[in-house]
Amino acid sequence: MALLSFLTSRGGKGKKASTSEPSSGEATPRQYGGRLPEDANFAEKGEIDNSPARLFTPRVVAMALIVSIGGMVFGYDTGQISGFLEMQNFLEAFGDKPGPAFSNVRSGTIVGLLSIGTLFGALLSAPIADRFGRRVCIVVWCIIFCIGVIVQIATVDHWYQIVIGRWVAGLGVGGLSVLTPMYQSETAPRQVRGALVSAYQLFITLGIFLADCINYGTHNNPTSLSWKLPLGIGFAWPLIMAVGICFLRESPRWDYRNGKVDAARTTIALSYGVPENNWEVVREMREIKDKFDAEMAGGGKHKFYEVFTAPRMGYRVLLGVTLQALQQLTGANYFFYYGTTIFASVGLSDSFVTSMILGVVNFAMTFPGLYVVEHFGRRRALITGALWMFMCFLIFASIGHFLLQENRSVNSAGSVMIVFACLFIAGYAMTWGPIIWAVIGEIFPTRYRAQAMGISSASNWIWNFLLGFFTPFITADIDYRYGYVFAACCFSGAVVVYFFLCESRGRTLEEIDTMYIMRVAPWNSTKWEPPEGEDLITTDALFLEPGARNIRKATAAGMESGQQVEAVPAPNERFGVSDVSGTGYEPEAAGIRGNSVVR
Repeated sequence: MALLSFLTSRGGKGKKASTSEPSSGEATPRQYGGRLPEDANFAEKGEIDNSPARLFTPRVVAMALIVSIGGMVFGYDTGQISGFLEMQNFLEAFGDKPGPAFSNVRSGTIVGLLSIGTLFGALLSAPIADRFGRRVCIVVWCIIFCIGVIVQIATVDHWYQIVIGRWVAGLGVGGLSVLTPMYQSETAPRQVRGALVSAYQLFITLGIFLADCINYGTHNNPTSLSWKLPLGIGFAWPLIMAVGICFLRESPRWDYRNGKVDAARTTIALSYGVPENNWEVVREMREIKDKFDAEMAGGGKHKFYEVFTAPRMGYRVLLGVTLQALQQLTGANYFFYYGTTIFASVGLSDSFVTSMILGVVNFAMTFPGLYVVEHFGRRRALITGALWMFMCFLIFASIGHFLLQENRSVNSAGSVMIVFACLFIAGYAMTWGPIIWAVIGEIFPTRYRAQAMGISSASNWIWNFLLGFFTPFITADIDYRYGYVFAACCFSGAVVVYFFLCESRGRTLEEIDTMYIMRVAPWNSTKWEPPEGEDLITTDALFLEPGARNIRKATAAGMESGQQVEAVPAPNERFGVSDVSGTGYEPEAAGIRGNSVVR
């Protein structure tokens, strides 16, 4: 009994087992890499719908708005705590220096403990999401965030209660930071996946801006209402997200992996706004099935360390960790934390007005970023953005140290620094702010995506904490020369992207996986095309043994575990090779008559 039959993938046309040709509405083997999709629902229909997908359906827009609120939860918390540190009642209740004021240690601890919580939340979210699903876990992390807010509001004069509450809230923020881009990347239509995942960053900036505005409206109140009211308003965002996600469907990839095949097919069809037998739905269902079958044949449950040992996974995890670290090391938070000093140098002393100015630029310029990510590509945007920020920081640091710090031309120097601070934030908001989240949701295969994204996001939160805690001490020693450190990191970011990140704009998640496995040179990845008429080589399609160190034989239905293909010729112009098992098509080889079969 032959394991594989051969069919020309170029030039020859496969014939059905019956003498009739395929009807005009049917898919041909060429359309699906030489074989029809193994989809029972499709087989029953007997034809395929070729209507174009609708990319911005009401369901997709609702998903983008509801799920991206996870970014607003984090952004709002970031914006409000920077304002609390300047509120008189907050200083009187929790300050530890005369004035009252905060020491560098206490202010760094209050600000930074949220990031420690997000670190743990990001690491814990992956195994929990794989076990219970994306939707349920989003609701749970929203509830945990609300508990952290309650702990903070309930305090009177115990500063450590604020710290504990922020740590608990950070758990929720960390979990949402992984699940938000994960759910978007697994559910969104591939053509707009980058823009929808980048909406997470847009909502972060919106949250910061809203917090700045609310802080501005309450900061003159002499009572605890000045900071407890903004905290209370923060309940709205996780509440809206938790309720809204209940009206959305589960990730189709998670549904399929847990036996809910029909639910997965329906979700994909609704996302694309097409019937369930549409070619986009059939294509995506086939990809999901192939990956799942390979995983089960390769030993089912895999060891946790496979996220590093699977094909090219160590490379990709290290790349994800590095990109998330570099996003923090661009220095964006430095401007938000120390913009007050810069603006005070030109006579604008109200720190809350300062925060709103920076927040407006950050929020407004993220909108062009949603266009950039899909129309200019990830690589080009990230490299250009990194070099732009490098230039801005060089000028900012040089003027700050050599003119402003030495009291030379204070007003003109401060004005130029404000301009370049805003130019920096504009470049960050259009490139490294949103696009890094999109990239992290794309470069990992489904089998390891949750765990790899958790590790990568943890890198972001570690550096967020380090910068938030140690920046006051560093700037006290080297003043504005700190900007040279960020400038060097921005330049390093351009180098890392050029040499290590493959272009993923407009590609399926499976094609992205293939590029890394095949070691496509990143600088050539923009022009790379997947092999026509052939199945993609993907991590999820490999029959890996537990530990991901060896490739195991397939044990799928209809295939004996001992069977193995030896020396199968590679497809070429003359001899095409395709598997047409179970499709109803007779195999045919180039140069051989239609009734001849190679066995």
